[in-house]
Amino acid sequence: MANVTLETESTLTERFQTTVPSPVRKALHLKKKDKIKYSIQADGSVLITKLAEEEVDPVLGEFLAFLEHDIKKNPSNLQPLGEDLRNSVSDLVAGVEFDLDTPLSDEDE
Repeated sequence: MANVTLETESTLTERFQTTVPSPVRKALHLKKKDKIKYSIQADGSVLITKLAEEEVDPVLGEFLAFLEHDIKKNPSNLQPLGEDLRNSVSDLVAGVEFDLDTPLSDEDE
């Protein structure tokens, strides 16, 4: 485990709630309404980090809103994915290897 430079503690309430101690809030630069991420390690220790704010893509948001509106307005236009299209897509990607966990390069972002 990393060198400990400061230790602090807090108490759980009857409802399993606690106050994040001031030194932890300062170390993580937490503000009200920030989210905290808990990572449980193999040895049972827990790492607490500030959850990064999600970037909002206004174009994607507008597109998804458009799709939602269109699906609600015209539900009869929805069709299941046919076997022919599924087979065509499978043929197109046959032999293509990819790793969903690999970050995109700057040119792919």
